[in-house]
Amino acid sequence: MADTWLIVGLGNPGPQYEATRHNIGQMVIDELAARRSERFSAHKAGARVSETWLRPGAAKLILAKPNSFMNVSGGPVSSLAKFYGIAPDHVVIIHDELDIPFDSVKLKVGGGHGGHNGVRDVAKALGTPDFPRVRVGIGRPPGRQDPADWVLSPFPASQRQELAMLVADAADAVEMTVDEGLLAAQQRFHAPRD
Repeated sequence: MADTWLIVGLGNPGPQYEATRHNIGQMVIDELAARRSERFSAHKAGARVSETWLRPGAAKLILAKPNSFMNVSGGPVSSLAKFYGIAPDHVVIIHDELDIPFDSVKLKVGGGHGGHNGVRDVAKALGTPDFPRVRVGIGRPPGRQDPADWVLSPFPASQRQELAMLVADAADAVEMTVDEGLLAAQQRFHAPRD
């Protein structure tokens, strides 16, 4: 199934984490599902999954939100990749990124995990770091706030409108990566905004 893509939004399970910075990957997955009027169902791999299409006649998308906590995301991702027969180069991981300013989306394949334990665990479980990543900027915490507290706190009301646009941009970046390739998506999303 060469034209099937596993798209995974990293985050933590449970309503107390839904609106937090660490769960922006799952917000993007929800946006991709909403664009297609899709719902999620439980999968034996330990994730909520929706099988859909980029558009009629185009690539198949397996949208997934692991039921595990962020730091142990690798198991469900690896199990889903095996279940659907998807190679790592067609596994797109969407995650929060401290080192990118809030309101920015960056894409890459491979490289280090940058201290992101979810990405580290996925790379370990897949046996390679060479998978596409949609990195959604949440920025660094102000002052001396602990980054661990920062990522587990919700976005403030003052950022909600920008957050909706950021989630939409990240969903666009996923679609463009699948449709036109990573390079085209990088050229669009890495360019400075007007």
